[in-house]
Amino acid sequence: MKQLIIGIAGGTGSGKTTVTNKILEELDRDRVAVIQHDSYYRDIGFYGGTPPDSINFDHPDSLETDLLIGHIQALRSGRAVEQPTYNFTNHRRLDATQTIEPREIIIIDGILIFVDKRLLRRIRRDMLERGRSIESVMQQYMRTVKPMHLEFVEPSKHWADIIIPRGAENAVAIDMVVAKIRLLLGEGAIV
Repeated sequence: MKQLIIGIAGGTGSGKTTVTNKILEELDRDRVAVIQHDSYYRDIGFYGGTPPDSINFDHPDSLETDLLIGHIQALRSGRAVEQPTYNFTNHRRLDATQTIEPREIIIIDGILIFVDKRLLRRIRRDMLERGRSIESVMQQYMRTVKPMHLEFVEPSKHWADIIIPRGAENAVAIDMVVAKIRLLLGEGAIV
């Protein structure tokens, strides 16, 4: 099977999942596997009793990226994988996993590019979806999110093939990405 691996990168709350979903709307969903890098956060037990507010969840070491890479390799070899399920409220990996089947297109959605104006989106998401208080979100942002973004995420722009300003609102860029995916899969740029 000819496979195409695509990374959808952006800082926390930047709209990566929304961009991914816009691309999926234009493709045959049965040909696409989506992997969320957020699912690979390490379980709180990994930190040996360190309280969550003392852990830098925005440092690359807080994610089990080696497992993610192994899963991508397995998918490329035609084997299904069991993507972890992570609970952001208690910082635990659940026993339940999500089976990801190998597909022609593998999209990896992960944190890479972050800008300050995305903070409000992160606050809303962390409070509503992850059960966090505004105080804990703000403290984490100032202590780890912004410094880790500047140290690890911002420099990664250098490796991006395409940067999509305005995320999913940029229909022209989304159409361009979809056309390129189709071209790489030998389908031509059918819109």
